Amino acid sequence: MRGAGGTPGGLGEFFFGLALVIAGGYLLLKQVTVTSGGWGLFGFDAFGLSLVPLLLGIGLVFYNGRSAIGWFLVSAGAIIIVAGIIANLRIYFAPTSLFNTLMILGMIAVGIGLVARAVKAHPPPEQG
Repeated sequence: MRGAGGTPGGLGEFFFGLALVIAGGYLLLKQVTVTSGGWGLFGFDAFGLSLVPLLLGIGLVFYNGRSAIGWFLVSAGAIIIVAGIIANLRIYFAPTSLFNTLMILGMIAVGIGLVARAVKAHPPPEQG
């Protein structure tokens, strides 16, 4: 039977390491708060302005479903809106104790180490 990464042995290490990485990643992401701010352009609110190409494109596509300009405006408008949302995100790490932070990061580090060790070939057991 082959182990993790097609090498002999290490299947238990792999799954234990994977569990540690998943648990540590989950706990780390639970400490992160994501908020969004307003869209600004030269001191003015720009969200409404970003809807103009999308709405024009939707109108053109409903008028003529084969309108290349309409489909371009719909695509460009959707990309502008998604890019604007991502660009205006603010990400914060919620206050927690140093112990909790070290435990979370330690779980991730140990898990990555075990997964990396599991996919490396293990020497055969010595005959004694």
